[in-house]
Amino acid sequence: MKRKHKHEEHVDESWLIPYADILTLLLALFIVLFAASEVNSQKFQEISDSFNQELQGGTGILEQQAPVETPGDTSKLADLEEDGEEEESPKSPEAIAREKDFKELGEIQEKIEAYIKEKGLSPRLQTMLTSKGLLLTIKEGVLYPSGSADITAEADAMAAEIAKLLVTDVPRTIYIEGHTDNVPVDGERYPSNWELSSERAINFMKILLENKELDPRKFSATGYGEYQPVATNETPEGRAENRRVEVLISPHTVEEK
Repeated sequence: MKRKHKHEEHVDESWLIPYADILTLLLALFIVLFAASEVNSQKFQEISDSFNQELQGGTGILEQQAPVETPGDTSKLADLEEDGEEEESPKSPEAIAREKDFKELGEIQEKIEAYIKEKGLSPRLQTMLTSKGLLLTIKEGVLYPSGSADITAEADAMAAEIAKLLVTDVPRTIYIEGHTDNVPVDGERYPSNWELSSERAINFMKILLENKELDPRKFSATGYGEYQPVATNETPEGRAENRRVEVLISPHTVEEK
């Protein structure tokens, strides 16, 4: 009788193929990573050696390879760094308004200077743009006779022209200030230089306000007498400098504070 041999069951080994593929891929990945790290390490070492040689006075691969930018060249990175350093921080609305405000004051100054030049009034009339506003200084002898606060006919016409230049879209606050030297005045009409300087400022303000385009609510007149000199009172020239009327055209940004 033929013996019947039981067939042994074979283990399924089909999983070995994908497993071997995965191992192969992992091995390839590790080889690539290892090679890349070796290349970067070598390059880093070469650059490091080059910088060391440069600092020590030698020559390195950076000099042998091209292109190399000279100290005068500017790379894109340097451009970005410089742009970042030079870029101004955004201006506040208040700063923008103040710039616009003083730009308008500068335009008024140009118009007044043009008038002064046309009429040949320099240096008796002078302008100066300051942080407090546009200052117009009218020297002695332009508006009044010596020792008087009565405006001359010639000064009346000049004040009317100046009034036109003071008209702006948004009315500005304008301060009229009278100043004298320290020489005592005739006490019959003006008990002191306070009264003389005050009346000079008021009279000039009245002439300006004959222009109906100006707002009287924006005007004020003050007399400082002899107590705010701009020069010495020890010389005739200094006293002449101190006898003056000043018109201060205020910035809107100062008025709002």
